[in-house]
Amino acid sequence: MSAVAVIAASVGFIPGAAHAAEPVAPPVAAPDAQLTKAAAANFKTYKSPAEKSVRSALPAAKNKGAAAPRAAGAAAGNPNLNMVLAATSTTAHGLEFVTDLISEDASLIVTVEWGDGTRDQRDAYGAGALHYTHTYAELGQYNIKVTVSDPANGVQVVNELPYGTAGSDFTPYTPTRILDTRNGTGAKAGKVGPSGTVGLKVGGNGGIPAGVTAVVLNVTVTNPTNSGFVTVFPDFGERPTTSNVNYEAGQTVPNQVIVPVGKNGYVDLANSSWGGSSIDLIADVTGYFTKSAASGYTPMTPVRFVDTREGLGTSRGQLAGQGTFSTKISNLRGVPAGIKAVALNVTVTNPKQYGHLTVFPSGQAAPDTSSLNFTAGQTIANSVIVPVGSDGKIGVRNGAWGGVDVIVDVVGYYSPASTGSFVPVSPFRRLDTRDRPSGAIPGGYYQPVVFSPDPSEDGISGFVLNATATNTANTGYLAVAPDPNSYEDYERGTVNPPDAPGSSTLNWTKGKTVPNLVQASAGQNGIVDFFNQSWEEWATTDLIVDVFGYYETN
Repeated sequence: MSAVAVIAASVGFIPGAAHAAEPVAPPVAAPDAQLTKAAAANFKTYKSPAEKSVRSALPAAKNKGAAAPRAAGAAAGNPNLNMVLAATSTTAHGLEFVTDLISEDASLIVTVEWGDGTRDQRDAYGAGALHYTHTYAELGQYNIKVTVSDPANGVQVVNELPYGTAGSDFTPYTPTRILDTRNGTGAKAGKVGPSGTVGLKVGGNGGIPAGVTAVVLNVTVTNPTNSGFVTVFPDFGERPTTSNVNYEAGQTVPNQVIVPVGKNGYVDLANSSWGGSSIDLIADVTGYFTKSAASGYTPMTPVRFVDTREGLGTSRGQLAGQGTFSTKISNLRGVPAGIKAVALNVTVTNPKQYGHLTVFPSGQAAPDTSSLNFTAGQTIANSVIVPVGSDGKIGVRNGAWGGVDVIVDVVGYYSPASTGSFVPVSPFRRLDTRDRPSGAIPGGYYQPVVFSPDPSEDGISGFVLNATATNTANTGYLAVAPDPNSYEDYERGTVNPPDAPGSSTLNWTKGKTVPNLVQASAGQNGIVDFFNQSWEEWATTDLIVDVFGYYETN
């Protein structure tokens, strides 16, 4: 894309070695069911009524005749034998299943065939409900078949229930521009006015199949006439009170978004402005989620793979204007071979001119898309999900005419061998330091936040968040990592303050508001730490954290 002039930033800062920080406070709230409640809105209940059951004679009874009833209370032939089936999603791969039996007092054999080659057989007596739980190894659509046999009366009934798992797996997509209001790509040409909304077709657009459940977009706001924010949400869905991209007048701001897709295949991008701002909107797609088995997600504590200032991952020295380098990702520093895509945090610093950076799979030409935009002298980061080339590498291109330093941190990867499936939630705000008595986070300190009290039991491996830094008292950056302490450690006062990771999630300059998508690992305790790494000790920053989903292995 064409780089657009924005407000120039002053000196930026990227971390080298991280230092320990003291806790600001215990976790912002005690563990609760907020995450589960938000996810429940996306879980479905499937039912099959008694009318769909098919009654027949038992195979043995067809030739030998029905046996006499064993119990005196059983009516001959058990004429009302039937069942009602119901399945409710409880996890990405799992469900609770109920077979509600309708029967005279008779001994029954109930066989459940789950559709994945496994079965469950139980003995029952007369009417009543049987409860089951089941977890599918692979996402997909399954046909659950239940057979209730009454040997004494020589009859059986069969009922079937189609069921779809709740989680979604990821398929990478070569970075492609599908929206640009400056030239009419994906929507009519022209700025989006205050309170305006753009409907963007995703499902069935190009090589993206119909029926996708969620999409990964890099959304860029440019040419704003005043400040405001953009919210991305499924078409015909309730507009959330959360934000995805915050902007100021004259600024070009990108942010990656993972958003559910409406049943009609569309997502909406809404412009909310405090000063009547009109904006141009750009969206590049890099992947999508479906309920079919594909690639799951494995989160990592952020690991630095590239730093042109040190010669890590590429040659030392700035990436020249219009220059490109490739760097190995697969089978390196904890990332296995065979991955399909990688989740990154990409940062530029010390740029000589304004421009943009494009991250793309190796082995092909750089596409006409952008991963992040920058101005001369600015330090800025953006989350990037990008396919990995067949050689296990990615490419990075500098779209500016001047040199720039590039830093790449790996935060996770998508692989057929990974089991973390995406579960979207109704977006909610988990933290807003502007609304609490203790206020903003001081420089050199961190804020722990509980998202899941027992991630191992829940099968939650990571969270999809949006972090926004605002009211920034000085230049700095945000570092994010799982907390090694438990919630009980905070309650007892036995916390060992963690070290901040040697990576950055988002960078800011004094007085600026900066958002970024965060794919955070749940770690062992379901607590995520947000470190204010400000240049000046005690220089406060307000932090807003919105939750959009999580990855689940159960």
